[in-house]
Amino acid sequence: VQLQASGGGLVQAGGSLRLSCTASRTIHSSNVMGWYRQTPGNQRELVASLRSGRDGNYGDSVRGRFTISRDNAKNTVYLQMNSLKPEDTAVYYCYANVDWTTYWGQGTQVTVSS
Repeated sequence: VQLQASGGGLVQAGGSLRLSCTASRTIHSSNVMGWYRQTPGNQRELVASLRSGRDGNYGDSVRGRFTISRDNAKNTVYLQMNSLKPEDTAVYYCYANVDWTTYWGQGTQVTVSS
């Protein structure tokens, strides 16, 4: 499974971005897809995850500002990021859990200026 992430960029604090991550093949709706983020010198932090038919699971620092969604027909997971803060600056990685294996996208940089 290959995952292609897009949508990162530079935005001012308070702004919004939407990240997309498309899988190279069908990801069953029961498989979890989601996003982590990482800053230099730190471990990856869970941002959000989603299994179709269930509510999204969010990290404490983004709950209420970010929304994860999926379009299973397009094999794509989205991350809508609103009210962005400078501390949201990171490389964002999408992932998919398929058959006991975690697949990762290449990462997309999000930079929030103050």
